Parts: sequence; structure tokens; C-alpha cells
Amino acid sequence: MSNFDKERLKRIDDWMDGYVEEGKFPGSTMLLAEGGEIVHRATTGWMDVEAQKPFKEDTIVRIFSMTKPITSVALMMLAEKGDFHLDAPLSDFIPEFKDMEALIPGATSIDQTKRCATPTLAQAATHTSGLSYSFNPTPLAEKYTDLRQDFGPANGTLEGMAAQAGSLPLAFKPGTEWHYSVGIDILGRVIEVASGKTLDVFFQEEIFGPLDMEDTFFTIPDDKLDRFANLYTSSDGDAMALGAKGTGTLRRVDDAENSAYRNTQTFSGGGGLLASIDDYFKFADMLRRGGERNGHRFLSPSTLKFMQRNHLRGDISSMGPKSFAEMPMDGVGFGIGWSVMLDPALARTPGNVGDYSWGGMASTIFWNDPIDDLTCVFYTQLTPSSSYPNRPQLKALVHGAKTGGTNGRFAD
Repeated sequence: MSNFDKERLKRIDDWMDGYVEEGKFPGSTMLLAEGGEIVHRATTGWMDVEAQKPFKEDTIVRIFSMTKPITSVALMMLAEKGDFHLDAPLSDFIPEFKDMEALIPGATSIDQTKRCATPTLAQAATHTSGLSYSFNPTPLAEKYTDLRQDFGPANGTLEGMAAQAGSLPLAFKPGTEWHYSVGIDILGRVIEVASGKTLDVFFQEEIFGPLDMEDTFFTIPDDKLDRFANLYTSSDGDAMALGAKGTGTLRRVDDAENSAYRNTQTFSGGGGLLASIDDYFKFADMLRRGGERNGHRFLSPSTLKFMQRNHLRGDISSMGPKSFAEMPMDGVGFGIGWSVMLDPALARTPGNVGDYSWGGMASTIFWNDPIDDLTCVFYTQLTPSSSYPNRPQLKALVHGAKTGGTNGRFAD
């Protein structure tokens, strides 16, 4: 028996329709599950605004940073096998990380550095490594931009990109700050070295295949191109300028027909996957079930509980972030691959302590709530994700429709 009020769930549909009618989103789709059973779905708007092509449940989108949880699961699958320990330095797998320098506090140029320790796998996974992104306000931003160090689909091999990252200074001494970064992209290369497989092959053989995720990949197949959505922005400036707010006017920035994802070169473990919403639900449900689905065990429940703990000394805001984050910083910690709710009141977002989530550049999000046994996935294609407060609004709508409760546990 569902613990949701069906009439209140319809508010989600109205809210999604409103975002399209007001020109904020091109289109969207969402699903909500309780105990692994889908209790509500809604889809609205367009995957191609210009051609008035409807957004559908099977539309394939750029999930961007929602790739990070998948890469983090792959990392821990290898850790469970004893291939490495999370305190191992990145230089064990990528030689270019052997002799590292970090910007000194207050540095104004990238030559103001001091020797530092090599970041560890754990620091790369939790965004405390000193690595960065081009959109973060540091002296490294221009260099990251010039070198295209954000692991876009046409930026060369993952091996080459990871080596290049190791040749740059870090934004700070590893372990001293939380700073959103390409760290999980670097871990994608670690997975390749440790497994002897390219990241796309590892994902397909070890995760996507066993989960029957038939619509998830780095490169859009020609026979699925008609289901691949265009990407839009409502920003007047740079579509990837995180922190920008929406204007209510849509502008197409990546056309599916001519997208670089038709011939992907860079297997970005931090942001490169394309996926349908049902595929991502299969992945999220595997997490909800404690690491098992379809009779296949991917991780142990113990490992997943470890990943779902906060791995920071406090919440994100207590570590002095100077970067953008896909989630609130107050009252929110970070585990291995996703944010972890520590205090919903401080985060100003309805939820339960221990729910974990992550989103992507195109305003997508997923979350699992172990207390109420919920999974929610939301897709649209609007960048940057700072444009509108759709994530806390959706969470409020879901919790506003909930009229009963369950005891949190992993599914049998």
C-alpha cells in the first residue's frame, strides 16, 4: 500500500507543466518509487523545442555529473576485490601525479605553489583532492579552460586527459578543503588501469549489462538518435557558467543530430554518460536494495553503507568551499560519489537524515531515501543547473504528497 496521496502527487505534474509553459525548461520526465515500486510518473514538454518533438519516458539525455555515482560504484567494486585501498595515492595508477605542487593560500597566479602530498583515491572521490573545474573561481580556471581540462566528449583519450591533470598544480593542499572537481574523472582512469579495461567496456560488462541498462552509454548509437534530446540554456552568457540564473528564454546549445556525443572520444567518469530515466532508476534501485538487483550482486550492503556515510569532517560548508556544488552546502555532507543529508533544516530542504543524492549540469537529479524507502529521478535538459531551484521544489512536492511512513531498510 502506497504512503502517498494521489491527488497531492498530481501537484508534481502541474509544477512540471508550469516550468515548460513559462519557458524555463524545454521538457522533463520524472519517476518516484516507494519500496522499488513506481508510484508516480510524469512527462511534459519537448525534447526538441524547435520541431515540437515531445519529451517522453524513454528520451535519452545527458546526465552529466550523475555519471559520478556510477563511477564511484565501479571504484568500490574494485576496492572490494582488494585491487587497491582508498588511501592509495593517484600516482600508483597515473605517474604524472607523483610530484605535486599546490597553490599557496591567497595565490593569484598558478606559479605561486608549494610542494604537497599526492592526492589519494578517497580525496579524489570526495572532492577534497585539490583538483578543480574551469568554472571554479581559482587561478587555475584559465589554464583548465585553455587545456579543455573538463573532460568533454571531444577532448581526447581519458589516459591523456588524466596525465594532463597530473601535470597541473592543485588548487590547495589535499584534504584541507571541499572543492568540486574532476577528481572522479581521474578515478575513471584509475578504474581503467586497475581493471585492464577501458571505462566504457568496464561499465558495460560490470554494471550496465547485468542491470539491463540498454540505454546508457558514452556515445549515442545511430539507431537511438531519434530519442536523444537537444540541450538548452536560459542563460544569456556562457551555458556552462555555473551560478548563472535563468531568464525564462530557451536557447539551444547542443543539437542532438550534430552532437559531439555521436563520436565520443573522452570517457568522462565525472560527467560523460547519456541515459534514459528507466535505466538510471535501475541503477538507483540497485543502491536502494543494498547492492543487488536481477540476482546479481554488485556491492555488499556494508560497502554501500560506507559510501553513504559522510566522509567529511563536517558539512560541505564547514570546509570552506569556493566552488560550485550541485547541492546545498549547509547541512549536507559528502560520501563516496554523492551528497549525504546531515540536517534537512540547515539544508532548507525537506528530507531525512541519511538520504543521498546527486545531480547534473542539465538540472537533472536522483535521490534515495533509506528512511522512507524512496527513489526519485528527474530529467530535463537545461543548463546550467543553477538556473532555477527545481531540485528543492521537487523534493518539497514529493514530501508534501507523502502521508504515511515506512521503516528504512534494504530490500530483501
